[in-house]
Amino acid sequence: MKARTSLLALALLLGGCAATASPPPQQAAATSGVSAADADAFVAAAEKELFDFSVFNARVQWINNTYITEDSDAVAARVGAEGTEMSVRLAKEAARFDKTPGLSVDTRRKLGILKQGIVLPAPSTPGAAAELNTIATRLQSTYGKGKGTLDGKPISGNDIEEKMGTVRDPAKLKEMWVSWHKVGQPMKDDYVRMVDIANAGARELGFADTGAMWRAGYDMPADEFAGLTDRLWDQVKPLYLQLHCYTRAKLNRKYGDAVQPATGPIRADLLGNMWAQEWGNIYDVVAPPGLGDLGYDVTDLLVANKYDPLKMVKTGEGFFSSLGFAPLPETFWQRSQITRPRDREVVCHASAWNLDNKDDLRIKMCTKVNGDDFVTIHHELGHNYYQRAYNQQPLLYMNGANDGFHEAIGDMIALSITPDYLVRIGLLDEKQVPSADKDIGLLLRQAMDKVAFLPFGLLVDKWRWGVFSGEITPDNYNKAWTDLRHQYQGIIPPVPRSEADFDPGAKFHIPGNTPYTRYFLARLLQFQFYKAACDQAGWKGPLHRCSFYGNEQVGQRLNAMLELGASKPWPDALEAFTGAREMDGTAMIAYFRPLMTWLEEQNKGRQCSW
Repeated sequence: MKARTSLLALALLLGGCAATASPPPQQAAATSGVSAADADAFVAAAEKELFDFSVFNARVQWINNTYITEDSDAVAARVGAEGTEMSVRLAKEAARFDKTPGLSVDTRRKLGILKQGIVLPAPSTPGAAAELNTIATRLQSTYGKGKGTLDGKPISGNDIEEKMGTVRDPAKLKEMWVSWHKVGQPMKDDYVRMVDIANAGARELGFADTGAMWRAGYDMPADEFAGLTDRLWDQVKPLYLQLHCYTRAKLNRKYGDAVQPATGPIRADLLGNMWAQEWGNIYDVVAPPGLGDLGYDVTDLLVANKYDPLKMVKTGEGFFSSLGFAPLPETFWQRSQITRPRDREVVCHASAWNLDNKDDLRIKMCTKVNGDDFVTIHHELGHNYYQRAYNQQPLLYMNGANDGFHEAIGDMIALSITPDYLVRIGLLDEKQVPSADKDIGLLLRQAMDKVAFLPFGLLVDKWRWGVFSGEITPDNYNKAWTDLRHQYQGIIPPVPRSEADFDPGAKFHIPGNTPYTRYFLARLLQFQFYKAACDQAGWKGPLHRCSFYGNEQVGQRLNAMLELGASKPWPDALEAFTGAREMDGTAMIAYFRPLMTWLEEQNKGRQCSW
């Protein structure tokens, strides 16, 4: 899950994850007696304030990411706190106009964006904001300091995550899973208190609870959005069931009934990932004999063709140029961090930036010449071209149509790195194009990550929505989490759990308070965008082999969606490119159709449920 950094990330979201500001004087103002003209004036002033702050903040955060010192940490923390104070203040001022009559559609939309810029809102109760920030900071710190064990020896979170993907000894996998999940145990009381405070803040902003506030950012009533996610899951669930059934059989064959039974749920620690959210790390366990070899390796092709990191990025730019997009500005090449500097510490996690909300586009990577980074470059540039496409919008609209769109655009472009594309850019000889019998291995490897992730991407926020609404009570936190994992993923912990545990805390996005539904949406939208592009390009072959490289008609339609930013409800943006107004999981099914047919054959006679 790569990152993109633009206005809302830097000015609102980056500064709005935990409320630290004292209640502003405006908080006490009456919600009556304000006019539509007052609202218009407030929005205009807020956008100017946000614009000025976002440019300075972006530069500070860029320096901190590309030149890590105690000093750059301190400056970034101070500016981030200022952003928090601003986002809290603007959100609460925006709430004053909730009942103001005569608001234009544009002003009401912008007020909503301002209110939703805070992930955890603090109420006006004296001391509540400070307490909320203290708790949120302590939760993240507890996670960051967490350790597990392997062979009885302490191991860091990053290292244990890597080892979960490579170790195949079930006893060691169990040890790592159990030891890491202890990180959540100290968090529970803090989490309960945090939920109480944030819910009070959400109610002051006019929402039923914090979960309802999160769901309000999707241009529909909160309950309708929850129903939409259920409908999307129902569309793709049959594919997941077949993948689960096949994977379980392979694990049973490897480990035997005593470790992994042939029926029922899968033991969570056997799937190559601490949270069983992506299964690609165990592809070696499930790969079909004779079908797992793609026939070429992108890393080998890059090396053989003497690619360096700069040429890799230039090639990524060429993909967008072939669609009719203007070249990246010269400053992109002057200011981006494309390779890791040798003289300082930097954040290597790939991200895409627009520092001035106009044309100061950059990527931040520590690029290596390999296939993974070649894909990542195409993904990150997708963010950059999105950022530039909407740079004529008012500041509050400089974002994706919803929070799933930005990631989905980058992923759609990454899906386009097909053999046809590699041939057209001269990396692959036509004689090297793999035959159709190689497709199953390729699709299975992709599905082990992209399809396997879907139920986890859905249930993380389903659990939090239930917690925020009170449907899931503190004395039932862990059981509810385990039950949702069983219901949606078909997995169970390797050992019994109790309410003395707090397993949700072992996943960063829970103590880090990062909404998660965006990742579920992005996994589906990328295929919907990709299929639309292939249809527009007139592609007639198997969908997974399509490349729309060089098709300017696709580029024009894509730009029509990108340039809208967040200015219109997401169905309008979706329609501009795909012709449809509903998010739809059937494109993913179409992409993986050959694999699903093959899985159904492999699973004949098996009980594919749990």
